[in-house]
Amino acid sequence: MNKIEVIKSERDGLTVRDMIAHYAEAGWEAIPEDDIQRLKWYGLFLRNPTPGHFMLRVRLPGGQTTSAQLDALADIALQYGNGVVDVTTRQQVQLRHLTIGHVPSVFSKLEEAGLTSLQTGMDTVRNIMTCPVAGLNPNELLDGTDIVRAINHEVLGNPAYTNLPRKCNIAVTGCPDNCLHTETQDIALVPAYHDLGHDKCYGYNVLVGGKLGSGGYRIAGSLDMFVNPAEAFEVCRTLLHIYRDHGPRENRTQARLAFLVEAWGEARLRHEVERLVGRTLPTAGVDARGAAERDHIGIFRQKQRGMNYVGLKVLVGRVKAADLRSIAALAVRYGNGEVRLSPAQAFVIPHINDRLVGELAEEPLVKQFAYNPSALYKGLVSCVGSDYCNLAVIETKSRAVETARVLERKLGDTLKPITLHWSGCPAGCGNHLVADIGLLGKKAKVGGKVVDAVDVFVGGRSGPDPKLATKIMEDVPCDRLPAVLEMIMPYHTREKMHRVRGKAVPKGTGASKSTASGNETTGLTPQPLPA
Repeated sequence: MNKIEVIKSERDGLTVRDMIAHYAEAGWEAIPEDDIQRLKWYGLFLRNPTPGHFMLRVRLPGGQTTSAQLDALADIALQYGNGVVDVTTRQQVQLRHLTIGHVPSVFSKLEEAGLTSLQTGMDTVRNIMTCPVAGLNPNELLDGTDIVRAINHEVLGNPAYTNLPRKCNIAVTGCPDNCLHTETQDIALVPAYHDLGHDKCYGYNVLVGGKLGSGGYRIAGSLDMFVNPAEAFEVCRTLLHIYRDHGPRENRTQARLAFLVEAWGEARLRHEVERLVGRTLPTAGVDARGAAERDHIGIFRQKQRGMNYVGLKVLVGRVKAADLRSIAALAVRYGNGEVRLSPAQAFVIPHINDRLVGELAEEPLVKQFAYNPSALYKGLVSCVGSDYCNLAVIETKSRAVETARVLERKLGDTLKPITLHWSGCPAGCGNHLVADIGLLGKKAKVGGKVVDAVDVFVGGRSGPDPKLATKIMEDVPCDRLPAVLEMIMPYHTREKMHRVRGKAVPKGTGASKSTASGNETTGLTPQPLPA
């Protein structure tokens, strides 16, 4: 067995909770290596770039939270961390620079706020995703929130799911706008229907075996299975049991569900699911997703009459604790205190009355976290980078911002809507392989010196016609990257690269302005990158 499998065979990861008070007294250097690994089951990651300090990842199912919870996170970041909060591409937040001595107090504050960091790391079901405007979007076919909550309730704190072969990512969405990268998920439920002639039966098609990292982007394949909302939880639970009991465990780089799917094939996996649930399930329905990818950044009408939601972009996902409090205050002042987190690294504030939309748009904070960002700003996403992550090879967030500012200064209004994603290592936390332009950090030797560099990928995407990104350049030094991208970006034509079922995407459906959906409430001039 590999090292992690040995650790899991000796003690379940959840048992380390009993030792945290002791380690808080003894100090981080007293924590044995095995328990350093087990602490990851509680979202605590000891980071080599910051010796003695931990990153804490907080679980937010579907990215749904409240202003009170954001206030609690801001308080923790200021009192025990470095005042920085990162919004991830998995609808979670990460807190920085915590010491083990403060962890018991941090956990108490999380619990008081109704939050947890449980099972946000290691070999378990990670944060479960859904559309950030589930239940709000007038265009959605189904609201996946109840299914997300049911799965989360099933797995959280349950030892039956804390010893999977590797992590398992799940997404459930009834949104037609491809706002989640569902083809990168181990298990994904996407909107579909069966045409009954007189009516349509809406439900989900089941996708399995997607992943990033551990060998790159493997596109999730169809299980050729359709489930209605009442069956969805049972099928997801069954897939988890199959993965737990039969997934490969020898080599951790080949232990994701994708490798079991490759070994068995979709037909055998489907048969095993039906055997365990005790009935035959319908074949896949008609995929109800559209061709465009939309991120819900902007001001849009909700399905609830007279209400709107606003999606505010967070530059590369990093926000100061004081600004997080201000976001929470906006949600109370203009909405009902609810906030959603988007995989595009954005905050969504829902339930804004028509009478208040104009006033909200003039708030100074809404100028900073723009609802109408420029094309480049809107599509800019970054992983954490080497400042805080053991795996990252280069620093990504500051480089992403610096590069974007240079490009915006030189290209300005000529830039078309485009996604530009940075990942600091092959784990792909920045989702670089599903972006229009993806950048993978590395070290390269240039002129006899080792420098920060990137490989450049283009044309990656998920959705109903997913495609692997193509690597077009290697070892591009980061200090030369703006000049290189300046020659690529004006000539990158999304409409030509993004073809659906053999047809080009209609002009405008891939645009960053969402007026194509017919429900945007404003069309003001896009905001450039903030200074």
